[in-house]
Amino acid sequence: MATLDILSASGYNSVDDKDVLSIIEAVRQGIKFNAFFNFANKGPFSINEWSAFLHLSERTMQRYKREKKTFDSLQSEKIFEIALLYKKGTDVFGTGEKFNNWLTAENVALGSVKPKDLFDSTFGINLLKDELGRIEYGVLA
Repeated sequence: MATLDILSASGYNSVDDKDVLSIIEAVRQGIKFNAFFNFANKGPFSINEWSAFLHLSERTMQRYKREKKTFDSLQSEKIFEIALLYKKGTDVFGTGEKFNNWLTAENVALGSVKPKDLFDSTFGINLLKDELGRIEYGVLA
């Protein structure tokens, strides 16, 4: 299964062991920049934002694009984590637009930071997953 196609083939809530193993294998192989770019262009984040999420300079991102490079496993894993979180958020909020609004608004429950500002850390992504779970089940406190 192609790298980011795994996300469309499996829902966030229904990722079973087979899907997780496929994701692990895709992460180990790395995500090709072209596949990432096609995926990133469909989402709300700019390449500059992705650069910050992945801890890469804009110049490095441009080089990856020009040279058609493959992301290493750490960056590939972060791309998958964000993609899965985005799918979960879209499911919880009903539309990508509503989830995007939540991502860009300061959130009191998260210490008055914008949720998307936490995408650069696995701990931040996990915090957002937990928050989405609370929203999904109506536990807002």
